[in-house]
Amino acid sequence: MMADNVTLRAMEPEDLDFLYNIENNIALWDVGTANVPFSRYLLHDYLANASGDIYTDKQVRLIIEQREAEAGQAGAERSEARTVGLADLTAFDPRNLRAEVGIVVRQDSRGKGVGHQALAQLTDYARRVLHLHQLYAYVDAANEVSLQLFRGAGFRDAARLKDWVQTADGWGDVVLMQYFF
Repeated sequence: MMADNVTLRAMEPEDLDFLYNIENNIALWDVGTANVPFSRYLLHDYLANASGDIYTDKQVRLIIEQREAEAGQAGAERSEARTVGLADLTAFDPRNLRAEVGIVVRQDSRGKGVGHQALAQLTDYARRVLHLHQLYAYVDAANEVSLQLFRGAGFRDAARLKDWVQTADGWGDVVLMQYFF
């Protein structure tokens, strides 16, 4: 899956270090459900045993790559891919044809349209390949950048959930956002 300079692809064993750094980034724990570190062994086992089938795993985790053109020999351009994030469909419900969306982009790749392109591709994949009826996301109500990302992709605010997540500073609200096909 590719649009402009961003590609979504299946995870490979070589992604272990990247996955390890994302999953163990304590700053991201406030926006997810993780509250303990993941070992390399556990993540290696996950990579080795994930079927890649959303019906079996109830999730699909994809790597976000960004291609950056470089000047090559004799003025020719070549493209180098760099891993810049993760895009997830989790909590897949096959009866009701819906899944939760999660997306994380490395700090140094934010503000460059990567999240927008990745979310557009993920939404297209959910519609055209998985034939889902809806996607949803829980977005930190204080995270204006993420709210703008999802709204810009066509997600609509469905509800504001008060004191939904515990943070380092107390309790935070989230906005439940939905996208219907």
